[in-house]
Amino acid sequence: MNKKLTVLIPCHNEEDGIGKVIDNLPKSKLKQLGYLIEIIVINNNSTDGTEAIAREKGAYVINETKKGKGNALRTGFSYLSQDTDFIVMLDGDNTYKGSEIIRMIEPLESDFADVVIGSRLGGKLKENSLFLKNRIANWGYTFLVRHFYNANTTDVLSGYFAWKKNVIDELKPYLESDGFSIEMEMITKMVRLGYEICSVPITYDKREGETKVEAIRDGLIILNMFFKNIFWKPHRLQTDYSKKSAPFFISSDLDY
Repeated sequence: MNKKLTVLIPCHNEEDGIGKVIDNLPKSKLKQLGYLIEIIVINNNSTDGTEAIAREKGAYVINETKKGKGNALRTGFSYLSQDTDFIVMLDGDNTYKGSEIIRMIEPLESDFADVVIGSRLGGKLKENSLFLKNRIANWGYTFLVRHFYNANTTDVLSGYFAWKKNVIDELKPYLESDGFSIEMEMITKMVRLGYEICSVPITYDKREGETKVEAIRDGLIILNMFFKNIFWKPHRLQTDYSKKSAPFFISSDLDY
């Protein structure tokens, strides 16, 4: 029996990369392996040719006008079909390689894990792809999450994820991030929900187009999300203790 794989690609002004990302997805190989593939591009208020290129490449395009990667991704989750078995997310800037998607979903297929995170730090970094200051920050965040959440991941800021559908069904009502802290929120809450997480090595390349990340502001927002979820529990298990305030709180996430 065929299984359905849905690929989510959140994009804001990614006309330089989105076509390459879609072209590099191993569609023929996935079909040979028994997968039906659906590609959904979430066009997050782009003002360039992102939407037109994505449609030309055969993707289904959703428009989300509220800026921010978190907004785009949460909207993408709401469009998943009921017959989806696995979901993969990657960015539209061609930093992550769609050609490696089979490696991402194998641990799901074999029931080794419920969630797979593509690890740049444990994989292959192309020249000028991840600068030293970014690696140091990622090492720091990853150490904190592994230590305080006991999360089995080696890259908590990765933008390459794969999930079993039931994970997203349970996780999505709890997601609140509208910007770049969405990955930290997903990882910390999936740990608290009890899902098995693993990391696989991936290739990370220099991005196409300009970055939307503002290192200092986004870094503080991501750190805030780490602290905010230390005592978080799903609603069905919440106690007064779980509602303790975090050490500090930033009221809103940064837009693209």
